[in-house]
Amino acid sequence: MDIKAFKMDGLGNDFIIIDNRHKITDLTKEQIIKICDRKFIGCDQLILINKNDSSDASLKFYNSDGGISGACGNGTRCVADLLSKENNKSLVTLTTQSGDLKSKILGDKLVSTEIGKGRTKWNEIPLSKELDTNNLNIKITDLENNHHNGGTAVNVGNPHIIFFVENNENFEIEKIGPQIERHPLFPERCNVTLATIVNKELIKVKVWERGAGLTKACGTAACATAFAAMRNGLSGNKVDIEFSTGKLSILIDENNNIHMKGPVSDAKEINIKI
Repeated sequence: MDIKAFKMDGLGNDFIIIDNRHKITDLTKEQIIKICDRKFIGCDQLILINKNDSSDASLKFYNSDGGISGACGNGTRCVADLLSKENNKSLVTLTTQSGDLKSKILGDKLVSTEIGKGRTKWNEIPLSKELDTNNLNIKITDLENNHHNGGTAVNVGNPHIIFFVENNENFEIEKIGPQIERHPLFPERCNVTLATIVNKELIKVKVWERGAGLTKACGTAACATAFAAMRNGLSGNKVDIEFSTGKLSILIDENNNIHMKGPVSDAKEINIKI
């Protein structure tokens, strides 16, 4: 099977995008895993663009383990940029499992997407039992064997837990991430972020993404971190979230809607033989 696709990324968070609007490509879970495997082509997520009568298109996201992801902020921004060139629009609306997401094309490869509201009730995350989602009191250990208890849970289309730590360089995200992702408190697993407050306008993060592993950047993690930080009084409603590859700017408006602004790459056309 020959598949025409695009490769794009937002801050190194990379995607293979397949346009299903004119020619339907049916992929098995095994084929999705193969395409996402970096020994073959490789990406954090695979995105299918589908036809939608009430918006510019609908999106379906798959993690590199073949599982469905409810939301993908950077992926949404990338597809919005791609479609804006096709229809010459500066406002693109994409339907996702999390609802209709509006993206503004700002020029200079900058795209801002409204992700929606952060949800914080225990059954919205979801958790396996009722707990204070502001502090789940989960223990993580740093490289010097010091213990840190905490964890704020937020759902921004998928479940996230954010640990605010003094220095996230002192923690091994590759070890902590998979343990917390599959913690019994999270029946649908979760994304794990280690966040260090630099000041009220800047937070440095490391992210382990559910179903994808260590990622260079994660849009929904940036949104969840900003929302959790504001909730804990650690930042205002506008904050930059810094990854190793660059920053995403997050704004939480007066209606508690989260807006994420950041760069996208050019779209590279590829041909997949599978």
